[in-house]
Amino acid sequence: MQTLADRAFITSPVPLIVSAEMRMLGLRAASQRLLRVRRGVHARRDLYDALRPWQRYAARVHAFARTHPDAVLCLESAAVLHGLPHFGETALIHVLADAGEKSRRFGDVAVHSSADPRGVTSIAGIHCTNLLDTAVDLTRVLSPAKGLAVADAAMSPFQGGDVQRSTAGQVLEGQVSSRGRARARWAWTNADESSESPGESVSRAVIGWCGFETPELQTEFAYEGTRDRADFFFPSSRAIGEADGWAKYDLDNPDAAAQRLTDEKRREDRLRRNGHPFARWDLADAWKVEPVRLALRAAGVPLVRPPQEGMLATLRLSPREVTRSRPSSHT
Repeated sequence: MQTLADRAFITSPVPLIVSAEMRMLGLRAASQRLLRVRRGVHARRDLYDALRPWQRYAARVHAFARTHPDAVLCLESAAVLHGLPHFGETALIHVLADAGEKSRRFGDVAVHSSADPRGVTSIAGIHCTNLLDTAVDLTRVLSPAKGLAVADAAMSPFQGGDVQRSTAGQVLEGQVSSRGRARARWAWTNADESSESPGESVSRAVIGWCGFETPELQTEFAYEGTRDRADFFFPSSRAIGEADGWAKYDLDNPDAAAQRLTDEKRREDRLRRNGHPFARWDLADAWKVEPVRLALRAAGVPLVRPPQEGMLATLRLSPREVTRSRPSSHT
């Protein structure tokens, strides 16, 4: 399982080279080997092109911070430093306006003014809104499932979060603007500190919106001298659901990956032997909905309410992301 600290990019995922360094290194901005991340900041093209969408965004945020060291990052840009869930490549760099400034936009930078105070912290020398305010602000603007993942992560001790639901609610209700408040209320009302990953959070939203029985989270079972914990347990059918995140298998280390996959197969077989139907999916399946629906139906999980098609439709919305990105998550 990855924590906020594991997901945080306190440095750029690729080395960034500013203009002064380029002159000292004898590099030319026109070189085909270099890519301009933003004005005055370059990176090796091959390294940048190999990044995943959320990593590209992190590199862009750090490039902005290199050239604007006094800026206060907010929203998704602050989330990069806090390790809150990242979804795709956010289109804009988000910055908090100075007192008296108006909201405005220049290029890919959005400057946000607010009548509400924001707590500001510094992470690795970069100024940003604190974890509480960043999480609350994001739940106002992200689609519901993504907002739920943010609220879960901010609250979950498993993920390193320490935000209290009541505190987040007080901040939300005390803000002057009502824009996005209903969406944020839904996220914080339904947030669960037992959630261990963004994939579990999105999956929980999908399960509920499809109309399935509400699962228990992180239920432990003791069979054959071993204790096993399940992402989701559906009591009426005794079914177990697992929202896989490939990071947990350590696929960059072939030996460790082979052992983890073997252990997981034995774990699933043990639970099946003891009367638990199994449903398994990954985050990409959750975004598509139907693979999760089919897996749970095959495992005998009952539908207890009509599906919420309107809420399911929000899974296809990504207005804040670069269009080339598909919904994904740094899990």
